[in-house]
Amino acid sequence: MNVFARMMTAVFSVLFRLIGLLSPETVYRASRITARLWFRLDKKHRNIVRRNLSRALGHELSGKDMQALTLNVYENICRILFEIGWSYYLRLDDLPRCFKFQDVHHIRTALAKGKGVLVLTAHLGNWELMVAVSPTLGIPTHVVYRPFDLNPLNVFFARIRSRFGAHLIPTAHGMRKILRSLRHGDAVAMLMDQNVDWYEGVFVDFFGHRACTNKGLALLALKTGAPVVPVFLVRDQNRFVVEFCEEIPLIQTGDRTYDIEANTLRYNQAIEAAIRRYPAQWFWVHQRWKTRPYCPLPGNNSGR
Repeated sequence: MNVFARMMTAVFSVLFRLIGLLSPETVYRASRITARLWFRLDKKHRNIVRRNLSRALGHELSGKDMQALTLNVYENICRILFEIGWSYYLRLDDLPRCFKFQDVHHIRTALAKGKGVLVLTAHLGNWELMVAVSPTLGIPTHVVYRPFDLNPLNVFFARIRSRFGAHLIPTAHGMRKILRSLRHGDAVAMLMDQNVDWYEGVFVDFFGHRACTNKGLALLALKTGAPVVPVFLVRDQNRFVVEFCEEIPLIQTGDRTYDIEANTLRYNQAIEAAIRRYPAQWFWVHQRWKTRPYCPLPGNNSGR
């Protein structure tokens, strides 16, 4: 890492440490002000949020409710940034006080099968704090992540994500590490709620519309037999709740294409159900339906 990159990493570290010194009341006010300013100035993402909400929940919400939810989405994202600063000062003894763990028996039961566990999660609540699960419950955890384009951000977030003992696995060339972790009986967490290119995913339903969804989790589950357990970290007033959901039964018919699509659909359904419980806490600024299904023109048999 060159001098400029080291300086940038130091700047991020100092900035978030200073943010972490703010009182909860100041954080609440600052996140609201920052959210409203961002909402007014960033037309591009404001339109993305509105378009996504309209596509997913438009038939369920009034115009007034939609506007309020849009602002709440911005506030949630801004609170994440302030909470990352706050997490700098967390110690291991603070974790049981700040995090509530709900239905932990689901992942304990899955781990007892001896094949490791594939943790299905999403950009919901403050997903960056999910690393607190590992030391609190004593579950060796590995997090699969897609690196940022800016290397100083990678260095900064690697320190944040691994400070409590979680191990990081970059998506590129990470398969061997994932398989090794599962063989050791560990948990491997994967974020599964973002758009991918057509060659990386399959098109399955998400909020009533076909969304190109990463097929990697289904491939891993089919290859290893490791149980898939959805886990989401959400905000509940002044506390965080880690929700462990029931294991998603694996569909195995012998038809590889069908099995990948059917299992991936179930994963999307689990994520959608969590988002419906906490709609303001999902990352709606992402273009989830960006990749469209390929529809060849009549008479065109050339494929992709």
